[in-house]
Amino acid sequence: MSETAAKKDVQKLQRAIVDGLEDVKAQDIRVFNTEHLSPLFERVIVASGTSNRQTKALASSVRDKVRDAGFAKPRMEGEENGEWIVVDCGAAVVHVMQPAIRQYYNLEEIWGDKPVRLRSAAPAERKAADSKKKASEASADTAPAATKKVAAKKTPAQPAPARKAAAGKPAVARKAAAKKAVAGKAAPRKTPARKAAAPKVMVVGKPATAKKAATARTAAAAKKAAPRTAR
Repeated sequence: MSETAAKKDVQKLQRAIVDGLEDVKAQDIRVFNTEHLSPLFERVIVASGTSNRQTKALASSVRDKVRDAGFAKPRMEGEENGEWIVVDCGAAVVHVMQPAIRQYYNLEEIWGDKPVRLRSAAPAERKAADSKKKASEASADTAPAATKKVAAKKTPAQPAPARKAAAGKPAVARKAAAKKAVAGKAAPRKTPARKAAAPKVMVVGKPATAKKAATARTAAAAKKAAPRTAR
């Protein structure tokens, strides 16, 4: 294998290890070039986990990523305790440690002469993917609320025509009722007036007839009585 191909192979292995650590949220990931310090490996990678459970998850993630990248299955040590797990990936050795153990042994002082800058391209892609997922989840969460708002806005707007129609109908009905009421009230007023006038004439006429009849009777009686007195 040429030197260029070997370097690309190491970089590929390094990238797979860092991806495995970042997938489980490893803290303070450091990569060091150790070619000048040891012929056994070319990279030393140190990362921290906050608990035994996380350190074990980090080591398992690194193992899976390295194997998926096409490299041999790494060997692991320290899984039982979980405070310091070593993952031997051949050209790179990974130390997954809890913060107190890492501070005590201070591997950076031993292997940290040549730190390696990590490329941010892959993490940026993952962050972009995460942001897209969050955006899609947020849009899915807000969609029902938006539909509810639209429904709430449309609900009062729909009966508006019905209200206008309802408002218009009573106006027509009121006009028709008013006309009927006027026509109905005018007729009854005239009819009682005519009926009331007839009785008054009759009432007034009856006493006049009676007076005339009484006067005629008295006059006839006076005529009859006058000759009798003369005899």
